[in-house]
Parts: sequence; C-alpha cells; structure tokens
Amino acid sequence: MTHITKEEVEKIARLSHIELTEQEIITATKHLEAVLSYAARVQDIAKDINVSILKNNNIERDDIIFSTDPQPILAQAPEREGDFFVVPVIIEPGQ
Repeated sequence: MTHITKEEVEKIARLSHIELTEQEIITATKHLEAVLSYAARVQDIAKDINVSILKNNNIERDDIIFSTDPQPILAQAPEREGDFFVVPVIIEPGQ
C-alpha cells in the first residue's frame, strides 16, 4: 500500500488554500492512500499488457443500411415540416 504522511496532506492543503480540521486530514490521508494504491495497482497491471495491441487499432466494418419508420420520432418534434425537424437558424445566410 502506498503511504502518504499527515505532513504531505497538510502541505497539499496549504498549496490548495484549503483549511482542514484534524479529522479531515486523517480522512484525506486515508482517501489519498487509497487513490495512490489504486493507481500503483493499475500501473502494475499495465506492465503486463502488450501496449502495442491497444494503440491505433481501427476496426472497419461494412455499414448496414436498413429502413426505419421516422414517424414515432417525428411525432415527438415540437415543430416539423414534412419528414424533417424544424430547428432555429444558428448561422445567418451569408456569414
């Protein structure tokens, strides 16, 4: 387990301009130790993983096209025109 001292927590609090009570320092110390322990564990596990298999693996697949009935969704539109939603103009023409 990774160890963090009371003094380190007090220093972090001072640098962060946070005032902590004695009980909050004890609680923060336990929380920070748990976080650091978890991070150390993740690093240990990551050492066993072949990182090259995790990088830039683009998986391509064929698009599957199928028709759906737009009416259930269009029925929820506050305003529509035919089979399209009416939305407010965001960019004026000519800009």
